[in-house]
Amino acid sequence: MKYRLICTDLDGTLLTDDKKVKESDREALRWAARQGIQIALVTSRMPAVTEPIAKALGIPLMIACNGGSCIMEGGTYLHAQYLSVETLKEIYESIKPLKIPLSIYRDRQWFVTEKDRFVTEEEKIVQYSAELISVEELIPKWKKEGKGPNKLLVGAETTLVEKIYQLLQNRQDVEIARTSPNHLDIFPKGINKGTALCIICEKKGIRKEETIAFGDQEPDIPMLEEASLSIAMGNAIDKLKEKADFITKTNNESGVAYALTRYLNMDIKII
Repeated sequence: MKYRLICTDLDGTLLTDDKKVKESDREALRWAARQGIQIALVTSRMPAVTEPIAKALGIPLMIACNGGSCIMEGGTYLHAQYLSVETLKEIYESIKPLKIPLSIYRDRQWFVTEKDRFVTEEEKIVQYSAELISVEELIPKWKKEGKGPNKLLVGAETTLVEKIYQLLQNRQDVEIARTSPNHLDIFPKGINKGTALCIICEKKGIRKEETIAFGDQEPDIPMLEEASLSIAMGNAIDKLKEKADFITKTNNESGVAYALTRYLNMDIKII
């Protein structure tokens, strides 16, 4: 099989626990790019904190950010999808009594209704500061523009995340996924990492039979289900491993490079 597209998640997959890219993984992706294989970073991160990682890899690639709701190549949008302003308002009002900050992502911007330890921890991880806003003031402005955010995020104790999940799971206008026990992502209906892979294939004239996908968490499952070759990291959740064609080494052990040497017959040293 000749593969033409590699889609990889970032956190827990291409990135180590200390948020670095292992040199073996970097070299493996560079080798693949030299063979004409296209690379896409498919992540729940926003563009502004994904672009530095993409740049550091030193190869042309695509980024599918905010869970796949905005897909870019060379700074140009290939696709973008947004929640409605009404959906934003309803979700904000439904979780407001719980006194939990709501993170609101739109293109390269990150807004937050207030800052708690979950927000400040996220700021440290992505090395980017969220902008404090009032949803009541934001809604009229965005209503005039006719579009809302690409993604909403709730960070809280596990019991509260589960409560919010139960609260929102029957909505027909959103997709919901847990990125960790303490984080819940909310995307436009029909958007997930699997649809991102399909959109990239359509834009680039690539068949799904020519794709490889790497992941470790629940939001990666749709992407692995769509890809021809699905690879779970050694540190992946069990639910994702059950969907995978192959379980590679962990994100701290150059798991991406290890799998690519197996399936692409590349000869690089794994360190």
